[in-house]
Amino acid sequence: MNRRQFLRLTGMSATGLLLPHTLLARNAGLDAAVLTLRPAPATVNLVGAYGDTDAWAYNGTVPGPEIRLAQGATLRASVENGLPQDTTVHWHGIRLPNAMDGVPHLTQPPIAPGESFDYQFALPDAGTYWYHPHTSGSEQLGRGLSGPLIVEEVEPVAADRELTWMLDDWRLEADAAIREDFGRFHDLSHGGRIGNTVTINGALPDGLDVRTGERIRIRLINAANARIVALNFTGTEAWVIATDGHPVKPFRPERNRVVLGPSMRADVLVDITGDPGSRLDLIDDYYPGRAYRLLELVHAAAPLRDRMPERSRTLPPNPLAVPDAATAETHTMTFTGGAMGGMHTAMLDGERLAVRELARRGRFWAINGVAAHGHQMPAMLTLVRGRSYRLRLRNETSWPHPIHLHGHVFRVERRNGEPLAHEEWRDSVLLEARDAIDILLVADNPGDWMFHCHIMEHEAAGMMGVIRVT
Repeated sequence: MNRRQFLRLTGMSATGLLLPHTLLARNAGLDAAVLTLRPAPATVNLVGAYGDTDAWAYNGTVPGPEIRLAQGATLRASVENGLPQDTTVHWHGIRLPNAMDGVPHLTQPPIAPGESFDYQFALPDAGTYWYHPHTSGSEQLGRGLSGPLIVEEVEPVAADRELTWMLDDWRLEADAAIREDFGRFHDLSHGGRIGNTVTINGALPDGLDVRTGERIRIRLINAANARIVALNFTGTEAWVIATDGHPVKPFRPERNRVVLGPSMRADVLVDITGDPGSRLDLIDDYYPGRAYRLLELVHAAAPLRDRMPERSRTLPPNPLAVPDAATAETHTMTFTGGAMGGMHTAMLDGERLAVRELARRGRFWAINGVAAHGHQMPAMLTLVRGRSYRLRLRNETSWPHPIHLHGHVFRVERRNGEPLAHEEWRDSVLLEARDAIDILLVADNPGDWMFHCHIMEHEAAGMMGVIRVT
């Protein structure tokens, strides 16, 4: 039974919370089907009666169509560029061959307007992933180009419903038009392009009808340029069962808050425990003093069941190589720059420049003293294939950074010297201001891989590098 069938049969609604449509389903001839993605201008309705928005969209919908395949299947996609500028598609979080990673000039030529590129790769890991451009990321993501990629487990956890929520953040004018201020210096040097409108699956969320005693699996994806979210599930019983797509030992999130920086995901099992007929606000309270109601949980008058059945919350593991902490070679990656950051100089294109000249050239951030200019650059670190490594990430800036490594999965080991209370396997980790985080990985995927902040404006302004695995 799919989600729409379930909602019809139970008389429940999820206004603004269902994806436009699914491009491939589990039984759609997975090993033979070739899907087509066409990024192009489109007119969409994000904000209801406030008006339509001219956006950029995959196949005419925001977000793009959900791609849903079984673990072990092969994804085949032809991307036809209908945009007025170059593009690529990055399949975020997937452990794939380097040539399929979608990074212009590093792993493939950019796809010019009117041209196409064919992607093909196996899906080794079940989980919640997504796809988006890696060309002019701030603008193309900010105009709407993203979509969910779901790889289904052979044995999923039992739940009454499953929902995929793509959280996005838009900077809109009063007439619902996208504000044309991409790349402004304040966004590049401060917290990124944080918008004024938050949507779920391309629409203003209203209410989600639920029933007491119901268990819902929610696949959360933060597709925003820069907004960090902290969804507060107080009033329900929420368990995190996967981080960035990968199963973990289920845990209750600290203070009932699931915190996701841009690009990060979480699979959450939510047990509805409120009184029948009651209403409950789901709050995003990451930014102090700027909490807001994302949506309302509306409890039906009749409960689904009197008590939750005893059912496992544990997902089957993915085939990940486990790093050896005892023998892992340690490398430090230091992030500097930004407003109030204290960076005085950095290397840019082989030349050491003062911060004023860096700013004039639109570069405000650096990793290990180097500000990136484009995707094609010398490797900042070379790792030997098959060995374990510890990357010590040090944030010496006044701003948070979700740091993403392509082509690999890592285990978060310590935050500010303290072991984590819960297991986390990730491809992106949120470095708060002045944080130090240790991550462990096995360098098991050869190639040149991007390593960058996933606040799109920070990446564009220098916080990006290449890690080579040989």
